[in-house]
Amino acid sequence: MYHDYFNTPMNPPPTPHVTNVPQKAVQNSNFRTTLWTGRYAQMTLMCIPVCSDIGLEIHEDTDQIIRIEQGIAVVKMGMCKNQPDFVQNVCKQDTIFIPAGTWHNVINTGNIPLKVSVIYAPPHHPAGTIHVTKEDAMMY
Repeated sequence: MYHDYFNTPMNPPPTPHVTNVPQKAVQNSNFRTTLWTGRYAQMTLMCIPVCSDIGLEIHEDTDQIIRIEQGIAVVKMGMCKNQPDFVQNVCKQDTIFIPAGTWHNVINTGNIPLKVSVIYAPPHHPAGTIHVTKEDAMMY
């Protein structure tokens, strides 16, 4: 499935990569920056402004893992779009595990930008994706 995805000039095959993810996440000022895309997983970095959120969403075929690198937030998850049955406060070094097919949102409740690293399995965004703002991401 993903083999053909990487056989285009826009998406070269994945290469090994090593980096300091917490440091890169804190340095990231874009709403979403794709850090690395492999055949079966992807890592992005996100910067969520004060009083903002990732946005209520669901990924039917993608598991997601979100690690808080800076700030505090509340995570809401559930099987019904507007009735989350899981709500929890999270902070730096907490990790959120979101099964495929689960509605979810992460809301910045702090007074500094929320910085997170996100793993998608399988990849969810085209390799190299950068969304400077949430509005840019919404057009995707």
